Amino acid sequence: MALFAIADTHLSFGTNKPMDAFMGWENYTEKLKNNWNKIVSETDTVVIAGDISWAMNFEELKADFEFIEKLHGNKIIIKGNHDYWWNTMSKMNAFISENNFKTIKILHNNSVSFENISICGSRGWLFESEEDHDEKILNREVNRLKASLENAEFEEKIVFLHYPPLTTNTECREIMRLLHEYGIKKCYYGHLHGDAAKYSVDGSRENIDFRLISCDRLNFMPYMILK
Repeated sequence: MALFAIADTHLSFGTNKPMDAFMGWENYTEKLKNNWNKIVSETDTVVIAGDISWAMNFEELKADFEFIEKLHGNKIIIKGNHDYWWNTMSKMNAFISENNFKTIKILHNNSVSFENISICGSRGWLFESEEDHDEKILNREVNRLKASLENAEFEEKIVFLHYPPLTTNTECREIMRLLHEYGIKKCYYGHLHGDAAKYSVDGSRENIDFRLISCDRLNFMPYMILK
């Protein structure tokens, strides 16, 4: 069993917002499906780190989850900034159960065990701000990540975030402190595309290995973490 990751699938089978209009995203769902099924087996697991779908509600989401369900392996998904369909854990699990999606799990204030490793994560937050709204979002995301880490079954934990906890010129110190507090050595994130990806941190920083896993950065090929 291998562990893979990717982010920012930006699916829109149930709503009209194709990504094909953007440079490098032409025919991206076919590329993603072919690349995914080429390297991922039915016994493997793939973490999708946010911006799963452009859907606004479960009705629009269904076609995107049907696409994900048919891809090889088990999938663990976290929230991105564009996942407006995201809801309470109970409602999301009910939607998954009602539609018989057997390979999709939600990572939200919890953790998922993979062999002897705990998969943890949250949407995260990036920019430090003195605005009350941003501070509330940051505190909420820090608490959600902490809840996920506290829920971990195993000592070794891998963290997945949607927002990068740091770039070459900014960082979210509150989330970085949490990563250090829980001894995290690997952190994977998405969100950055195109020119913004040049600010990504790929490699070791403060004794943590960071990696940008957005779809276009990976050329729509899931990134292997463990095999």
